[in-house]
Amino acid sequence: MAVTLEVAEVGKDFLIPVIDSVSFGVEAGEFVCLLGPNGCGKTTLLRIVGGLEPPTRGRVLLGGEPVSGSGRHTKKVGVVFQEDRLLPWMTLRENVELVLEPLGLGAEARRQAADRHLRLAGLAGFEAYHPARVSGGMRQRAAIARALAIEPDLLLMDEPFGALDAQNRRIMQQEVRRIWRETGRTILFVTHAIDEAVAIGTTLIMLSARPARIREMVRNDGHLERGKLIDDLNTMIMEEVERQQGVVGPA
Repeated sequence: MAVTLEVAEVGKDFLIPVIDSVSFGVEAGEFVCLLGPNGCGKTTLLRIVGGLEPPTRGRVLLGGEPVSGSGRHTKKVGVVFQEDRLLPWMTLRENVELVLEPLGLGAEARRQAADRHLRLAGLAGFEAYHPARVSGGMRQRAAIARALAIEPDLLLMDEPFGALDAQNRRIMQQEVRRIWRETGRTILFVTHAIDEAVAIGTTLIMLSARPARIREMVRNDGHLERGKLIDDLNTMIMEEVERQQGVVGPA
């Protein structure tokens, strides 16, 4: 398969270096999970990939086009945040329709697209509900429907289930995996939960402690025993936490 996302020697400095130099490629249709200790720059890297934050150095290409800078690009990126960010005075349908207006679709086409993606997200029958009338898990489903409605070339998800209880989190993990299989979208998913990444990702990228670099990339294709994989990744996380705290030297 062709590489649809290329991250090349990306680094980011604020007052201190946050991301050192990160490079990886993502094939079309992959489900990639970014892991790493708290504060290592996972969300910053996701924002750079989405063109929401400029890199200090390096470049990001989506379908061969740069995602940031002065040049125009034709590729579309959908984003799902930890907070659902739905507008409370709009119905679920209207929240999804809102992102379709810049695409120039007519009112009926927007409505049909919104309803189609709400059904995909498991919200058939709730299109006319306002966010306050549905559960947190249902609001996140609506946020996913909204991100998918633009037919993105890349879907970014930043710890989207972090605010949910354990039961809803497991349900949503299964749902996002189902949606990925049904749509074939390319997904880059940030999580701090190793068991979540192992449950849903096809490729797992472990970032080091700050300033982040790639410590390990794992193909999660079923050939590795799940329990051992989780244990190995947990060991890596603890080593990086200790390194970030200055307990051990560099790898």
